[in-house]
Amino acid sequence: QVQLVESGGGLVQPGGSLRLSCAASGIIFRIYDMGWYRQAPGRQRELVAIISSGGSTSYADSVKGRFTISRDNAKNTVYLQMNSLKPEDTAVYYCNARRTIWPKQEDSWGQGTQVTVSS
Repeated sequence: QVQLVESGGGLVQPGGSLRLSCAASGIIFRIYDMGWYRQAPGRQRELVAIISSGGSTSYADSVKGRFTISRDNAKNTVYLQMNSLKPEDTAVYYCNARRTIWPKQEDSWGQGTQVTVSS
């Protein structure tokens, strides 16, 4: 059974930093693409950043240069370092594990962690 547990969210002032972590269990972590998504009130869930099983990364334009996604396969953990936070980054952040065996795509989600950027 796949389990993804996020941590590290909280309240931070604009310009501050947070580091989110997502610990995975029940999967062969190193073969999964991992991602962070977020959902603000009244808005659809959107992709923030992804890191492939091979270590390639991709970011939403809104976070490029401010956020960094990384993974530690030895710890079955993916991270999201968030710097220069803005009020518009306020959202629930979700961890995603994706395995693609064409043509099927298998997605698992964490429960989410709240990030609030406010003075």
